[in-house]
Amino acid sequence: MGNFARAVRLALHYYWTVAASVLCALVVALLWGGNISFLYPLVEVIAKNQSLGQWADEAILEADQAIARYNVTIGELTAQLPQAEGDPAADIKLQISVARARREAAERDVDRYLLWKPWIDSYLPRDPFQTLVVLVVLLLLGTIVKDAFLTLSSFLVDRVSNLATFDLRNEFYRRTLRLDLVSFNESGTSDLLSRFTHDVENVGTGIQTLFGRAVREPLKMISCVVVAAYICWQLLLLSLIVAPLAGFLVTLLAKTLKRANRKALEEMSSLYGILVESFSGIKVVKAFTMERYERNRFHQTSKKCYRKAMRIALFDGLINPVTELMGISTICLAILFGAYLVMSQETHLFGIKMSNRPLSLSALMWFYGMLAGISDPARRLSEVFNRLQRASAAADRVYQLLDREPTVCDPPRPPSITRHHRELVFDRVSFHYYASQPVLEEIDLRIPFGETIAIVGPNGCGKSTLANLIPRFFDPVSGSVRLDGIDLRNVRLRELRSQIGLVTQETLLFDDTVLDNIRYGCPQATRDQVIEAAKQAHAHRFIEQKLEHGYQTIVGAGGGRLSGGQRQRIALARAILRDPAILILDEATSQIDLESEQLIHKVLEQFIRHRTTVVVTHRLATLALANRIVVMDGGRIADLGTHEQLMGRSDLYRRLHQIQFRETA
Repeated sequence: MGNFARAVRLALHYYWTVAASVLCALVVALLWGGNISFLYPLVEVIAKNQSLGQWADEAILEADQAIARYNVTIGELTAQLPQAEGDPAADIKLQISVARARREAAERDVDRYLLWKPWIDSYLPRDPFQTLVVLVVLLLLGTIVKDAFLTLSSFLVDRVSNLATFDLRNEFYRRTLRLDLVSFNESGTSDLLSRFTHDVENVGTGIQTLFGRAVREPLKMISCVVVAAYICWQLLLLSLIVAPLAGFLVTLLAKTLKRANRKALEEMSSLYGILVESFSGIKVVKAFTMERYERNRFHQTSKKCYRKAMRIALFDGLINPVTELMGISTICLAILFGAYLVMSQETHLFGIKMSNRPLSLSALMWFYGMLAGISDPARRLSEVFNRLQRASAAADRVYQLLDREPTVCDPPRPPSITRHHRELVFDRVSFHYYASQPVLEEIDLRIPFGETIAIVGPNGCGKSTLANLIPRFFDPVSGSVRLDGIDLRNVRLRELRSQIGLVTQETLLFDDTVLDNIRYGCPQATRDQVIEAAKQAHAHRFIEQKLEHGYQTIVGAGGGRLSGGQRQRIALARAILRDPAILILDEATSQIDLESEQLIHKVLEQFIRHRTTVVVTHRLATLALANRIVVMDGGRIADLGTHEQLMGRSDLYRRLHQIQFRETA
């Protein structure tokens, strides 16, 4: 429950709301026990056809008479004691002790009746039926007040739960955005979504249960236990001898429930994975007529979720019988023991002193009412265990990700850096995702400020990975990347990335307006600045003429309402507006038509001046923008030079050029 306790601490930040909810629960518990306690005066009024005032007068008289009898008995037994020896003397002493105990009990009864009698005489009628009416009205009012506080308690608990869930979601999202790309690739979108939605929701439900029923029901039990102990604590203890066994069984089931819930949550992540894959790739699914296969895959995973849920239901269902059996066993023992004490008018059971005086039928009925008041909250508590164990398992999954520290992070004391103006250097850089599979090996490359470098090579040679080291999406395993002489690992991420513009092959636009998509990354830009950037990217004309609402047009999820060329030009306008010192183009024109590519190249010819540009590409037109070309193969730099130099000496470059030339033709 350690991680769940961390979530609970989030709720405790709202201590006034928590305190108010606990106070309301306490009032509910007191009224719960108080309402059940009305059973005692109701039984006395109905059984004896007396008002409470008459009953109190009679009870005082009977207690005084009992005191007088016990005094006489004690005197007679004391007089017999000097003549008795051995066992008879011991028996007489025991009788004297019992008589004194009963006299003391009767004296306490008198004191209690005398304490309440002025209140009874002042506020309750003398007629028995009128007394019954008053008691019933008081019982009804007590129930109304209890329900009012119960409603308020539920509202406050829900508020605490929702606030804690709100904070947890924000913290989870904040920490997730801090993770590096390796962590995103390991976790996967579906697993993150499952933890962010389903798991966080279960943690919130657990907090709601903890501050709700898990507080309220035990307090109701305690109020009834206190009253039952006041009536006869010895009988209460004797009746609860089965409670430790039930507690052990419930604890065992709770641990099993947590394991089952953890497996069910993992299966739910798999279900999310299938949904994300099939929905995001719906065009491929339909194109290859794989609907049946996807349905079957979803069916099999859903069946696994169903089996896990039924396993949880089995263990959850076992908790109810255990608690019910405990409650029935307790009541049965209380009926047997209590009935024996009342029917025989004994004060001892199995040689154990149970009370100072014989129990009356009314007191025993009151005691049984308190046991019933204990059993109902105990039954409700059985529903709490599964929710808390599910919340605990969900909290483990949520905090497992929250506790993951990004491998790429800010240094403790980063120096301030000026705008890039000298050089970008890769010094003996090596990188791998897995130790057995190197991606980059011993990369040495110097890029002076203002130069445009193109990186080419076969698929999987490490081109994009090399470019991704510049904005520190990853850090080198060995070697260093230096910007103007400063190792990038010593630079604050925000300062570094503020100098970098990135346009990738898979252009991502957000489901927002064209204006806000261009302004993304530069939110302080004015509308005029956005329009100027769009004009430079040759996007202004189609935005104004072809889009229904111009710059206020919603582009749809992923920019789905725009063509590939339109998306790419908006992405380029976004990079232009940022005015970066370093521009990274990762296959930025590979997915667009030739007309759009020509427009973008016109933009780039002007824009890349006086800034360092790294272009990952295999397109001939894009290579024309480069001052030098880096040829990569197998994670290493195979050659470096101008187009003419490489055509003359690099077999790999000539092959790549010929392949691209044939494709273009």
